[in-house]
Amino acid sequence: MYITCLDLEGVLVPEIWIAFSEATGIPELRRTTRDEPDYDKLMRYRLAILKEHRLGLREIQATIAGIDPMPGAKEFLDELRSITQAVILSDTFTQFAQPLMKKLGWPAIFCNELIAADDGEITGYRLRCEQTKLTTVRAFQSCGFETIASGDSFNDLAMIRASSAGFLFRAPDSIKASNPDIPACETYDELLSLIRGAMGM
Repeated sequence: MYITCLDLEGVLVPEIWIAFSEATGIPELRRTTRDEPDYDKLMRYRLAILKEHRLGLREIQATIAGIDPMPGAKEFLDELRSITQAVILSDTFTQFAQPLMKKLGWPAIFCNELIAADDGEITGYRLRCEQTKLTTVRAFQSCGFETIASGDSFNDLAMIRASSAGFLFRAPDSIKASNPDIPACETYDELLSLIRGAMGM
């Protein structure tokens, strides 16, 4: 039995923080898990910038409302789910993810939770569990699943390496260069073919 675990941002939808950076004109918010492997350090950096500019959940959600999935993402997910179980494992937050899941046809997603005040100020965040993606992949494996994983960032590498098959998808050259043993692809057709191959199809 297989279950395919996919990253969200950069794989199925554009990077939310980059979109918000462009909407607000704050270049520092372009920094993502492609650039910073320490997620807690990255989030503390982001929250400090939001506080400095008096920006909060409402402003970010307004930007997310205008984000669409990447071309072909929904069709890829639909076809993938016709051949195997699939779940999105993301370090985004439930408050960000819901409108995007609607546009993707409501796939299953495991993500984190923001802590926000009544006025929308984001005061912190709550991880679903430690090492969220790796821990979830190992939990699936403990339930008898063989996992296949794909993502594009530093925080995807552990789940990719822990799976029976794993692939980089549209990853930056720096990550591909430092992980030459992980097959990399750029299109949904290529990724679907790699997943089918891993399943012996």
